[in-house]
Amino acid sequence: MGTAPPAVETVELRKSYGGTVVLDGLTMRVARGSVYALLGPNGAGKTTTVRILATLTAPDGGAARVDGHDVVRDRRRVRRVISLAGQHAALDDQQTGTENLEMMARLAGLTRARARRRVADLVERFDLVEAAARRVATCSGGTRRRLDLAASLVGEPSVIFLDEPTTGLDPRSRQGLWEVVGELAGAGVTVLLTTQYLEEADRLADRIAVLHGGRLAAEGTASELKHRFGAHRLELTMRDAESFADAAHRLGDRVTRREPARLELGVTTDGSAPQVRDLLDEVDPGRRGLARFTVREATLDDVFLTLTGRPVTVDREVAGV
Repeated sequence: MGTAPPAVETVELRKSYGGTVVLDGLTMRVARGSVYALLGPNGAGKTTTVRILATLTAPDGGAARVDGHDVVRDRRRVRRVISLAGQHAALDDQQTGTENLEMMARLAGLTRARARRRVADLVERFDLVEAAARRVATCSGGTRRRLDLAASLVGEPSVIFLDEPTTGLDPRSRQGLWEVVGELAGAGVTVLLTTQYLEEADRLADRIAVLHGGRLAAEGTASELKHRFGAHRLELTMRDAESFADAAHRLGDRVTRREPARLELGVTTDGSAPQVRDLLDEVDPGRRGLARFTVREATLDDVFLTLTGRPVTVDREVAGV
């Protein structure tokens, strides 16, 4: 038996705006029924990638296919099988939740009777019974996002693109949307999302792609990326400024984090007991300067910083990039 074709595929995808190269030969494959996360700093090309795949922007070169359809030659076919939920809810504030969903269903080509049935199913699935009868303008941010996601599913797409779907949501609403994304993948829908929350990618994604400079810097599961590009870190808290200065001098350029005000230092380690013991003996040979220590496992934050050279907090990108 052959391998199933990917739900989404790009090959040497290129795009520039003026003299700025946004995508520089991006190649990636997204398996059917999976959740795939795109991470990257400002201008890395995440939103541009999504716009090309959703047929909203034409590439300058390379190829992209969604559900086997070329995004340039087969735009209409692509649009029949996809849905896109952007960073801001695309809803009519003056209509009720039900009216918005029924309008979207009719625009998707459903008959009036079938639209009602589909909307009733989505209202129940997304816990929108109360919001269904209310004007959208009166709904909370979390409810609006759930309505927007429900609206994007009225046509039963096989591939859904989510561009920073939980931006601005409170933790409870974010948790609710995470559960919905998991249900979508469980039902066989392919989900490609961009996010500024590394915890979100770690929690949801089967595979993660880190974009940098318009290229694929790395791709894999969260565990694979942490193993390849992250590292354990020994966090040290010294007793006083003198001990802090002495430890920093002993470690030299091996220090990966330095916070003098809190008397804290960080140094990379493989996490093994022998190396941790050796580092502690080196930093505090007299065993009087160290107040406490913690061995921290690698996170996606470490991976992101290693691959892009930038802190995680720059992950919101300008429109169209």
